[in-house]
Amino acid sequence: MAITHTWDITNMRKAPTLEGMNNVIVHVRWTKTGTDENGTTGVFQGATPLPLPASGSFTPYEELTKEQVLGWIQAVVVGTYEQHVNEQIQKQITKKNDPWSDVTETPWGQNLGSVGAPVTGSAP
Repeated sequence: MAITHTWDITNMRKAPTLEGMNNVIVHVRWTKTGTDENGTTGVFQGATPLPLPASGSFTPYEELTKEQVLGWIQAVVVGTYEQHVNEQIQKQITKKNDPWSDVTETPWGQNLGSVGAPVTGSAP
């Protein structure tokens, strides 16, 4: 099952002045959304602190682009971290596509415990 991924920025924190630079982005909240061929989606929300930019590579806040900020995030979300993000998205999509759901609480308020607990008795 092929999944198409898209990224978005949901929040950025900036420091007014940091080591002689103004309006420096220091933290980014982001989402990565996966969509399968049926249109079912899963979303991972992340937060990434950013290192202080090198003075030669600093881009003034007013000149930043979404693509540039996403590039910073995507440079961090690699390897096993990216695998984890994609697995969480896949789990959400799989669960949404599964018409069966586990019951953890009854209509009368009884907590049935964790999913996958042993069941006694036989099905009708």
